[in-house]
Amino acid sequence: MSDRAVAAQPSRARAWLAAFRLPTLTAAIVPVAVGSALAFRHGRFRAGPALAALAGALLIQIGTNFANDLYDFRKGADSRGRIGPPRVLAMGWLSPVEVRAAMVASFALATVAGIYLTAIAGWPVVAIGVAAIAAGVGYTAGPWALGYHGLGDLAVFAFFGLTAVAGTYFVEAGSVHPDIWLVALPVGALATAILVVNNVRDVDTDRASGKRTLAVILGRDGARAEYGALLFLAFSVPVGLWLRGHLSAAALLPLATFTLAMRAWRAVATREDGPALNRALLDTARLHAFFGLLFAAGIALR
Repeated sequence: MSDRAVAAQPSRARAWLAAFRLPTLTAAIVPVAVGSALAFRHGRFRAGPALAALAGALLIQIGTNFANDLYDFRKGADSRGRIGPPRVLAMGWLSPVEVRAAMVASFALATVAGIYLTAIAGWPVVAIGVAAIAAGVGYTAGPWALGYHGLGDLAVFAFFGLTAVAGTYFVEAGSVHPDIWLVALPVGALATAILVVNNVRDVDTDRASGKRTLAVILGRDGARAEYGALLFLAFSVPVGLWLRGHLSAAALLPLATFTLAMRAWRAVATREDGPALNRALLDTARLHAFFGLLFAAGIALR
C-alpha cells in the first residue's frame, strides 16, 4: 500500500464519525426544538418527553445514515469517485457487517425511547416510530426504494418536517394544535432543500447508477426551481404567522438568516455543478440549523 493510501485511511474513530454524518444531525434537532417551542408557548412543555423525542429523533437519523451508506453501496450509487463527502463503505473504511450492526443498534435504541414515549402518549407514537424507521431504511433499501423513485423529497418533507414537529408537540401536549402544521412547514422545506442540493450535485452519478431522484427526473433546472420554491416557503411562513397574529414579531428572528440563504441560492441558481455545490450544501445545512433554532426561539417568545 502506498504512503498516500495509508495517509488517506482515517483512524477507526474518525471513520465512525464520518459514518455518523454529524452535520446531518441538525435535521433531527431542529424539529424537536420547534415542536417543543410551540408546546412551551401553549404552556404544555414537558422536559422528559422532549428529551426522549430528541434522543429518538437523533437515533433514527443516525440509523438512517447507516442504512443509506449500506444500501447505496450495495446498489453501486456510492463509489470512490463520488463528488460529495466520502462514504465509509465506498472508501473501505468500515465493513458492511459493521455498518449493518450499527444501523440495527441505532434503531433498537430509538425503540427504547419510543417505548417510554408510548407509555406517556399512547399508540400514535408506535405508528410514528415504525413509519419513521421504515422510511429511513426504505429510502435506499428494497426494489422500490423511495430515493431511487423520486419520492425522497416528499419523504424528507413529511418526516423531517410535518411528522417530527407534530410528533414532538403531541408527546408533550397530548394533542395536536392546528398551528403545529404551519410551524412545521419551514422545517420540512429547509430539510428538503438540503436534499435537493445534494441531488443536483449528484445528478450524473445517480443517473448512471439508476438512482432516479427527483433531480434526475426534473433535470437540474427543475430541481433548482424546486430549491427556490422551498426557500420562498420557509421565509414566507414566519412572516405570514406574524401578520395573521398567530405569533409575535419575535417569529421574524429567522429572517436574520436571509443573507446565508441568498448565498446558497446564488450557488445553486448560477448553475454551478460538482464540487462547487458542496459549499452550497454546507450553507443550506447551516441555514436549516440557524433558521430552525431562531424560529424556535421566536415561537417561544411572546
